[in-house]
Amino acid sequence: MRVLLTGHQGYLGTVLASALAETGHDVVGLDSGLFADCVLGPAPADPKAYELDLRDVRPEHLAGFDAVIHLAALSNDPLGSLAPELTYDINHRASVRLARLARDAGVGRFLYASTCSVYGAAGGDDLVTEDAPLRPVTPYAVSKVRVEEDLVELADEDFSPVFLRNATAFGFSPRLRADIVLNNLVGHAVLSGVVKVLSDGTPWRPLVHARDIAAAFRLALIAPRGAVHLRAFNVGTERNNVTVAQIAAEVVGAVPGAELLITGETGADPRSYRVDFSRIRAALPGYGCAWSVADGASELVAAYRRYGLTREDFDTRFTRLARLSGRRAAGTLDESLRP
Repeated sequence: MRVLLTGHQGYLGTVLASALAETGHDVVGLDSGLFADCVLGPAPADPKAYELDLRDVRPEHLAGFDAVIHLAALSNDPLGSLAPELTYDINHRASVRLARLARDAGVGRFLYASTCSVYGAAGGDDLVTEDAPLRPVTPYAVSKVRVEEDLVELADEDFSPVFLRNATAFGFSPRLRADIVLNNLVGHAVLSGVVKVLSDGTPWRPLVHARDIAAAFRLALIAPRGAVHLRAFNVGTERNNVTVAQIAAEVVGAVPGAELLITGETGADPRSYRVDFSRIRAALPGYGCAWSVADGASELVAAYRRYGLTREDFDTRFTRLARLSGRRAAGTLDESLRP
């Protein structure tokens, strides 16, 4: 297939671009390059691409593609809370416009990277299925819900949207993110010897490795239309439904001598939910998650040490909010996040 992959220079996009190329797809990227140089270790081999802001996509950029995989977004809750209108402009309005242009250009399948955080304040002890009420609690999650709703309206017999609601990602990518929970806790443990949890540690989180997310997109791309058309799929595995305290304990196990400190200073987090992943296994035969939280912690420890992660890079270059705030302050980005 000829596939347009938006956000190919992001944390997940870098992993997915490689996975798609390995399976023989003709991949073209589309990325504004905000995080192109956020590389730890050897530089990745990027596909040919449009260097383009999502808000500036034109009809000709969609011509000739069989499918679009849409990852590009402002993907950080603190950033979304700081600039909610910018989050809605990029994550919601520009995403729906992209889908409309794709449909008009004859693209058959549109894989949308949504999130399990749409269930935000699920509560209760039951595993959350794709049919559960959506209760997003951040602008980022709200934007994802709005896109899903609007894509339903765009679907027709020739245009098939699919919603992949990823659990919280973890694991090494050549373009690292340090502001997601496991990656962050491992970084602190390696750099300071302390695993510090600011909440009370009780909230549940569903986690999934970046490579297991890539596997889900690869299978959804080629699945029969009837198996995936207009369907939402939770992406992950029940064994990685863990509390923040359990995540921290796995990090301590991966970094001998590290000290666990649960301060509770921020109190309980309303974003607490455990997720059911049976639908994706039923719809996409062969799908399964290879990576446990413990596996990911060990992988990250090895990569951070092998490639010489520094405190400065961990706190700034690999943290989305700090990275964008720094570029704004330096004058390389304007208030709308354009160069």
